[in-house]
Amino acid sequence: MSVEDRGFIFGDGVYEVWRVINGRLFETERHLARLAFGLRELRIDTPDIVREEMLLEVADRVLRDSGLSNGEASLYVEVTRGAAPRAHAFPPAGTKPTVFVMANRLTPADALRERGAAAITMPDIRWLRCDIKTIQLLPNVLAKQAAAERGATEAIMIRDGIVTEGSHANVLAIFNDALHTHPLTNHVLPGITRAVILELARSLRIEVVEKAFTQSELYEAQELFIVGTTTDVMPIVRVDDRTIGTGMPGQTTKRLSQAYRAFMDESVAAERGVVARSG
Repeated sequence: MSVEDRGFIFGDGVYEVWRVINGRLFETERHLARLAFGLRELRIDTPDIVREEMLLEVADRVLRDSGLSNGEASLYVEVTRGAAPRAHAFPPAGTKPTVFVMANRLTPADALRERGAAAITMPDIRWLRCDIKTIQLLPNVLAKQAAAERGATEAIMIRDGIVTEGSHANVLAIFNDALHTHPLTNHVLPGITRAVILELARSLRIEVVEKAFTQSELYEAQELFIVGTTTDVMPIVRVDDRTIGTGMPGQTTKRLSQAYRAFMDESVAAERGVVARSG
């Protein structure tokens, strides 16, 4: 990669992270759709390599070469505007985007999930296009580090008194037995896991309310959890040293966590069946 790549110089690019189980990508189409959205919003030409058929071929090769065709892993795909002499304006038309792909072993945090995690709150100082999954993540990095320094798993962002999302995950809460989360706006990332969880909640006859809630309401939640591609469903039982609910993972959180794991395994198994039949 060139040292003049705009991803390196400006953070001028987008990325996606897939969950991988036994060499199969989970929710391929939704991740690709979000990647395509980000590329359009930043006006970066879509390289052929991140179109579905070719991406699956590249992913298979990277996973095999990394010894990650079995078990759990994550696949990271980054697309930048490419390499060009440093100037803030876009480079000349025809500048080839850079694509970077890597895979890593993933060990789900099941022990932490059993007892529940802690979080802190932080002012949401990020830019106003959090709906684009850009590689410019310095505010998220600083928030996550602040959480780590206080022995917490996540930093929950607060903008004008409203809970938006975590440093790397969406935030959901149970109030009066209903599932609440911030609506999809430019202030939050349209999480893939978030979308699946809301669908599962509705199938389980859990009321879903896509409406913002305040920091003070956050502390009064019956249950609280975060969701993400590598996070799954993670119960949050303490925020800013205050106990949430009973101080233990709640029953609704457990139901959704179990339903999500089952859905993920079934989806990947179904995909293997389709691949096997077509082969």
